[in-house]
Amino acid sequence: MTVACVLVPVMARADVTVIYDSGNARPIAPFLEVFESADENPQQSPVPTRPQLGAADPEAWLPIQSPGLTPGPVQARSHDRPFARPFFLIGSDVRSRQWLQDHRDRLKEIGAVGMLVQARTLDDLRTMAELADGLSIMPATASDIAKALGISHYPVLISAHGIEQ
Repeated sequence: MTVACVLVPVMARADVTVIYDSGNARPIAPFLEVFESADENPQQSPVPTRPQLGAADPEAWLPIQSPGLTPGPVQARSHDRPFARPFFLIGSDVRSRQWLQDHRDRLKEIGAVGMLVQARTLDDLRTMAELADGLSIMPATASDIAKALGISHYPVLISAHGIEQ
């Protein structure tokens, strides 16, 4: 038991291993300032400041672009890739918005997740989030996926059974 008590502090002092550094790291200090100022002056309410959120700031994602992908018709076909979960590629264009409204219930039923592959403004992001109505949709460039699957248009659903619109 004594050995464990001695080793725990030593193990806790291990060096940090950086797995990935995008070069866009931001210090966490601005996020903590709100808590620190509240502790120092409990009677005085902290003045809200807008910290630099980096990747957590939706404006930092914009514009979302996927070179090689455009809105358009997709011919249904099968494929030989065993995807564990269905997913769909969608833009913020009129065709994609209508497709999402028309297929939202089915997408929820099959547990599909979405990738928003094109958006220009915060309003585009807000509109797509409202239309998603509970569906998981993340902003992402999907050029590599589209190329691998031979897709050049969206909106499109990719499942274990095939590719369809």
